[in-house]
Amino acid sequence: MKRKFHVTLLEHEEGVSVSCPELPGCHSQGANVEEALENIEDAIRGYIDLYGEPKTRCEIREMEVVTA
Repeated sequence: MKRKFHVTLLEHEEGVSVSCPELPGCHSQGANVEEALENIEDAIRGYIDLYGEPKTRCEIREMEVVTA
């Protein structure tokens, strides 16, 4: 079965951190974007194997914040 998940990527000096907001606590990392995406794919599969499909719906929104 195929299912789409949202992931967030954060590039920093040590590489790339990646999280799946729809699966609480599902995070990974990699040296680059490609590796991070491969790793989160494995993490998502592991999460679902352990906890099953999520029962709640997660909505991802973009918002604009005014900063000083």
